Amino acid sequence: MSLSPYVIDVNEATFEQDVLLKSHEVPVVVDFWALWCGPCKTLGPMLERFALEAGGSFVLAKLNVDENPSLAVRYGVQGIPAVKAFQNGQVAHEFVGAQPEGMLRRFLEQVVPDEADQTVNEARSLLMTHQWDQAEQSFREILSENDANPAAALGLLESLLMQGRGSEAQKLIADFPAGTEWAQAELYRPLAKLLTEVEDNGPGYDDQDPLAAELYQAGRLIARGNVPAAMDGLIDILRHDKRYRDGLPREILLALFGILGDEDTLTQQYREELASVLF
Repeated sequence: MSLSPYVIDVNEATFEQDVLLKSHEVPVVVDFWALWCGPCKTLGPMLERFALEAGGSFVLAKLNVDENPSLAVRYGVQGIPAVKAFQNGQVAHEFVGAQPEGMLRRFLEQVVPDEADQTVNEARSLLMTHQWDQAEQSFREILSENDANPAAALGLLESLLMQGRGSEAQKLIADFPAGTEWAQAELYRPLAKLLTEVEDNGPGYDDQDPLAAELYQAGRLIARGNVPAAMDGLIDILRHDKRYRDGLPREILLALFGILGDEDTLTQQYREELASVLF
């Protein structure tokens, strides 16, 4: 039962929707607690008060570990209270144990996005719904104000790749701004390389290599928005040759998983298929 729009109870049935998916829109702070936990009774009310004061800058999700043990295990909760802040479906910040009010405020300052971060989060919501061209426009607007924003650069890169624009993506990777997002951008380099080859060569490929046609077709399918068919083709290549072009089909699949996100049904389905082929 929701305590307010900004303070909610979550459980194993609602965690994905109310925490993981919601965290792509706004940070979600999860308070792992239990009735028998004395420090939880001190920390919990402070978190609730701060969530109400923040007025929607973040959502506080309260999770009883006794009633939801699998989630506690999944997120490595070994002591409570444990607080984990989720952003874009992942744990971004966390601490264990009751904290004084000053330290708790500093923790929340790391979690709550500033205006620029909020704008990036809104643009990322377009990526989640596969509105690649609208997302591109939004990220370009952000970068027009600050061309060194690595989060916006990563979003622009992802939107370009999913539209099949490999050469533009490669240029963006080459000039990527400093930041932790750089490592993720590097993971997209194989996909950008394939899409550039498809752009440069059109329907041409090495007719002495029967798998090349399938690889190029996968690139064209990505550009057309038919990602499931592209993934089918990449899996098929790996069934024939797990080491084809030094594992390029696998790297492209991993890049697609990264763009779509862990919660996307395509990621979940084809990650299992990839594992079954490779292992």
